[in-house]
Amino acid sequence: MMEAPAVRPGALMGLFWAAAFGLALALGMAHDAGARAAPESFADLSQEVSPAVVNITTTTTVAAPVDGQPVVPEGSPFEDFFKDFGGPQGPQRSNALGSGFVVSEDGYIVTNNHVIEGADEISVEFYSGATLDAELVGTDPKTDIALLKVKSDQPLPFVSFGNSDLMRVGDWVLAVGNPLGQGFSVSAGIVSARNRELSGTYDDFIQTDAAINRGNSGGPLFNMNGEVVGVNTAILSPNGGSIGIGFSMASNVVAKVVGQLKEFGETRRGWLGVRIQDVTPDVAEAMGLAEAKGALVTDVPEGPAKDGGIQSGDVITSFDGAPVTDTRELVRRVADADVGRAVRVVVLREGKTQTLLVTLGRRETAEGEGPESGAAPGTPEAPVSKELMGMTLGVLTDETRGELGVGPEVEGLVITDLDQAGEAYEKGLRAGDVITEAGQQKVATIADLEARIAEAKDAGRKSLLLLIRRGADPRFVALSVE
Repeated sequence: MMEAPAVRPGALMGLFWAAAFGLALALGMAHDAGARAAPESFADLSQEVSPAVVNITTTTTVAAPVDGQPVVPEGSPFEDFFKDFGGPQGPQRSNALGSGFVVSEDGYIVTNNHVIEGADEISVEFYSGATLDAELVGTDPKTDIALLKVKSDQPLPFVSFGNSDLMRVGDWVLAVGNPLGQGFSVSAGIVSARNRELSGTYDDFIQTDAAINRGNSGGPLFNMNGEVVGVNTAILSPNGGSIGIGFSMASNVVAKVVGQLKEFGETRRGWLGVRIQDVTPDVAEAMGLAEAKGALVTDVPEGPAKDGGIQSGDVITSFDGAPVTDTRELVRRVADADVGRAVRVVVLREGKTQTLLVTLGRRETAEGEGPESGAAPGTPEAPVSKELMGMTLGVLTDETRGELGVGPEVEGLVITDLDQAGEAYEKGLRAGDVITEAGQQKVATIADLEARIAEAKDAGRKSLLLLIRRGADPRFVALSVE
């Protein structure tokens, strides 16, 4: 038998270090494959996308100021003098600047609604220097998006929407637009944060440190593939200039809106027809829920949800096959669903799961026909009262219903006073609020509430869930029973 050749200690160490180096190199290559290095230059990307970015100029007619203007009879010898020196006479023209981008070769252009709002004339300047007049196709103030259309003899350069959900914090982005009216300009940065919410119902902003200033509004935010992942909309700044906190509406929201504006000239969002609130930890404890997730239904007016069997007190845990973690997620999913479509809604009711089939309505129609809120609550006197849970409570009467703007069908206890150092006041309850349910059961008398408190204590719960109505707005609040 042949003996295996002996390996010298030095050679053995050499093999060890070679293997270690190879492993490190392999791991480094794997890491590089998953992470994208900073580009040496943004010049190629800028050159590729700039022809599709436009400057937008709007002209609006505004009334001339009248305060302090002298009044002279027609034909007076002073008439010409005041025309020359007395200030503006008649309507004036006001100009505004913004940005936008072409999304189809036949001339559809996306910008912000606030860029063109109230404009009489809209002019679009292209990267080539050519200028065309634009017509307004439609707007969506809720997402601050507007769609314009220009007529061109030649196909126009355009850009496409990317998937904003794929953007990660730290990814490179490029903002292109017309800052402060200086003409075409690009700025680079990274995604600073995702899913930012400013003030709108459907907000889904990408936060970036790429320089965004006035005039950038409506311009695109590009990923490194030249796809639009956001529409530059707002900045956070104490002085009006960029301090590295800019916000772009996510492209997955914008693309849906643009598609509807292009097809219908307006948005058509799904409508479930419920009032909802988030499930907070104390509400979850009061309801005996394992997790503080879902959307808690506070009211079900006439509409799709009521027709489908959803009730006040239900917790919506799934919509159209996707889990619901909070109210914001539910609102966006409902809005994205097609009007008239039947969807499955899973609710948690009295500890059991139920699946309901709801045919969605149209939100824009519902908002146009919705009832106005009731009268502002006052601080009525009640004939019978008692202090419970840091509140002085009285039974609703016909007189107090009238003062509170509450319908005759509503029964419950009205809050006439609160301990301002107590939990109820801290959680936003005020005199004039009406308690209609406790422990998801109706309460019409003080004895009813006392019974619900006792039941919660017997069940070992630390808090009791109350349904509070203020005018036409209901919400659930969990208060301690200890």
